[in-house]
Amino acid sequence: MAISIDDIKKLRAMTGAGLADVKKALTEAEGDFDRAKELLRERGLAIAAKRSDRETSNGCVLTKVENGFGAILALKCETDFVANGADFIALTQSILDAAVAAKCKTLDEVNNLVVNGMKASEAVTQRSGITGEKMELDGYQTLEGANIEVYDHMGKHTLCTMVQTTKENQEAGHKLAMQVAAMKPVALDAEHVEQKVLDEEYKTAVEKTKLEQVEKFVEMKLKKAGINPNLVDSEDHIESNMSKGWLTQEQADEARKVIAAAKVEGEAQLKPVMIENIAKGRVQKFLKENCLVDQEFQFGDGDKATVSQWLAQQDKELKIADFRRFTLAAE
Repeated sequence: MAISIDDIKKLRAMTGAGLADVKKALTEAEGDFDRAKELLRERGLAIAAKRSDRETSNGCVLTKVENGFGAILALKCETDFVANGADFIALTQSILDAAVAAKCKTLDEVNNLVVNGMKASEAVTQRSGITGEKMELDGYQTLEGANIEVYDHMGKHTLCTMVQTTKENQEAGHKLAMQVAAMKPVALDAEHVEQKVLDEEYKTAVEKTKLEQVEKFVEMKLKKAGINPNLVDSEDHIESNMSKGWLTQEQADEARKVIAAAKVEGEAQLKPVMIENIAKGRVQKFLKENCLVDQEFQFGDGDKATVSQWLAQQDKELKIADFRRFTLAAE
């Protein structure tokens, strides 16, 4: 029987499957939508199994708070076409609704929830079978207690946050949730930053400081030798400037000799105490930029206040108890 383009579009919108797959399924099912959906599911499961090693970089992130329990949940997939489908978003919402109602603490608990008459993990597998894409639940985060505000950034279902305050203030809580979305803090304050993060940041700061100090020493030596540092700041740059006639072979060789000797001398003259102090300053800058209470508040009235200062302006007793953030974007 002839299959109309409207029927193809309708089934594709329902399932998220490809046009060719939808047309083939409807043809084999002789226009029976339920049978066509089952055929797509069966074929999709086999395809999805083969794609188990594929990356799920798209998806839907939703957040909800109810009865003193808030959660963020991500259902991931391969393409934005599937991620933006109404059925995919609805499935994510139904699993999140069940998780919040049951106050699930872990992703394992979520996977074992009964949703639409089956386990959440089975519902995801079934949906994966319909679309033929790999899907997985991920990014489950929770907060429990009073005064939780949630935020879905621009309503796009790709970045969600939750903020819990010590006192009820919905407007402040909402702005704080927006702050968390925009400024991606790593911790509430310096005391909550993991030691391994601090150690890695300090190590990076030390290496960066050493490199900068040696580079300054090399630049000084080049200038003393009458060589423009900007012409010889890398081997590729030296070769390029020679080809342009801006450097002779002799000048390039001399620059290389000066650079090599200056690096050795500069490294030998590094002062550990100075390096340590500069590195510590860099770590403090990192904390100010990445700890929520110390960040510059982005949603005030134009005054340059930190988040903690802005909170004090709203209510001296208002504090942030905790926050959560999840995004599909690579940051």
